[in-house]
Amino acid sequence: MKKKIIIISSLGAFLIILGVVISILVPPEIDNTGYTLIENLKVSVYSKVKVKDLIASIDGKVVTNKTLNTEELGKQEVSFVYKNKNDKEKRGVFTIDVVDEEKPLVWLSGSYSARVGSNLNLEDEIFCADNYDSNPTCKIEGTYDLNKAGTYNLTYVAKDCNNNEERINFILNVYEPAPATTTLTPDQTEQREEVVTAFNDVVATHKDENTEIGIDVSKWQGDIDFKKVKDAGATFVMVRVGSQQGVDGEYVLDPYFKQNIENALANDLKVGVYFYSYANSKKEARKQADWVLDQIKDYELTLPIAFDWECYNSFNQMELSLFGLNEVAESFLEKVEDKGYDGMLYGSKNYLNSIWKYHDYDVWLAHYTDQTDYDSHYVMWQLCQDGRIDGINTAVDINVLYKNEK
Repeated sequence: MKKKIIIISSLGAFLIILGVVISILVPPEIDNTGYTLIENLKVSVYSKVKVKDLIASIDGKVVTNKTLNTEELGKQEVSFVYKNKNDKEKRGVFTIDVVDEEKPLVWLSGSYSARVGSNLNLEDEIFCADNYDSNPTCKIEGTYDLNKAGTYNLTYVAKDCNNNEERINFILNVYEPAPATTTLTPDQTEQREEVVTAFNDVVATHKDENTEIGIDVSKWQGDIDFKKVKDAGATFVMVRVGSQQGVDGEYVLDPYFKQNIENALANDLKVGVYFYSYANSKKEARKQADWVLDQIKDYELTLPIAFDWECYNSFNQMELSLFGLNEVAESFLEKVEDKGYDGMLYGSKNYLNSIWKYHDYDVWLAHYTDQTDYDSHYVMWQLCQDGRIDGINTAVDINVLYKNEK
């Protein structure tokens, strides 16, 4: 009898497993009658879209609300599973069109000035990039002569491979140099008091149960007395581990890195690090991450490793799309997170809003203001670069760290 029970029990388990396997290998039948789609099934390239975002109504519920792959342009078939009003699993199938309708990004001033005879290269001065195209056409329409004084009305035109075009008018003033003037004495000029941000004032304004106040440092702060820094109320410090010496340049250890990180840790400050990068490829970014990991291997970090990329003056020559630049940052951050560290992307408010739009990493926001209006998520806020704190004889950046993400 016991044998029969065991056999029956084994058979039941087998049938259950078989049913699961069949359900996986044989998807539910297609039935597109249980839901309706939104009218426009055009989806922007690189956008984060899920199945539910495209369904106007459904007589039941979506089971597989997957994120769609929007990295390739063109038609794409989407298949998903839903349960109808009778609680039966069905499969919906529809087609989306992934498109690029975003104009290139152009940053320029309303006017530029150049002395007669200067070698100003306007194309290099103006930032031109595209979300999708790594090599958009960027040019200036109109004529001007840097050897002839005058006011020139020009138009900057940027066009990507999908025929999205941006046109912006601006003025170039070419001027004759003014004759030399006598330098005014201090009594003849307005004396201005230096404006600084006191660390104590930041603590009074921004310290609460959800925040900590700290600083970030590099060789520019010179010798630091971290005991005084700690006694002043700082609880953390972000230390520059090093930087890249320009595009394709070597990696250089910050000359104060070892001194800064060891003294910060010795004074029980929470420590993270950042690397100033000129990476122009994912491969380069991964190499930089390996280099950083090697420098910090003997130290215990409690805060993230931050990727700091600010070489926008070189971007036009890099042949990167904005999405490609985000992939560069992600390659660095993925590498450090694979090794068990937290990764963080550093950026100013304007660049975070316009350029760093295609990543899912924690953000270190730079926005020099009393109250930031940056409306996306961030974990740290660099609120000034003119800070003053006991233990440091120069200006220093002051930061707010949030225990719960903002």
